Amino acid sequence: MRRALVYRWLFFIIGLIVLALGFSMTIKGDRLGIGPWDVLHVGLYMRFGLTIGTWAVLSGFALLLITTVFTRRMPQVGTFLNMILIGMFMDVFIFLIPDIHSLVGQALIFLGGIVVAGFGVGIYVAPKIGAGPRDSLMLLLVEKTGWGVGRVKTGVEVGAALLGWLLGGPIGLGTVAFALLTGKFVQISLPMFENMLKAMILKKGELPPILKI
Repeated sequence: MRRALVYRWLFFIIGLIVLALGFSMTIKGDRLGIGPWDVLHVGLYMRFGLTIGTWAVLSGFALLLITTVFTRRMPQVGTFLNMILIGMFMDVFIFLIPDIHSLVGQALIFLGGIVVAGFGVGIYVAPKIGAGPRDSLMLLLVEKTGWGVGRVKTGVEVGAALLGWLLGGPIGLGTVAFALLTGKFVQISLPMFENMLKAMILKKGELPPILKI
């Protein structure tokens, strides 16, 4: 029991860090566009004021309410931690990653960020401690429709980007690439890390010293 709990939380925290790194990398390549959810947040900011960060939080709470109503289950603690920690980790990475001025460099870091973010989602969702509001909606739709994770995630992000565009948010080629490709990497990474976590939990023996708490 203790072994499983330690590994699940380890995967969850590492996944959030990796996901925040991926988001930060795409922001550093913003000449190609911004992620679909950020298009929505910027569009809401342009239309109604407040701040982009405030709209990110408000939209997260709105999605959380929707999934809570449909699943009739209270969100897990990890869902709330996701909303807080992702922003904290992103601030750190945005500060640490230097600005890139060449178009080629921005394209490379943006595409790298898509891959990193896709794997980050797979890592933190695998232990089922609590998906973030947006990924909770994705998992709900996967359950209700029977469609694959990649197809659902792509559809949700395209919808968010289109809504943001209608509100005045900016869309670029990077936005389309993010929406189309991230789901593909999640489809690869989620089952891979689920199997990895199961193998680590079921493996006999003591926890590595670094994980003993």
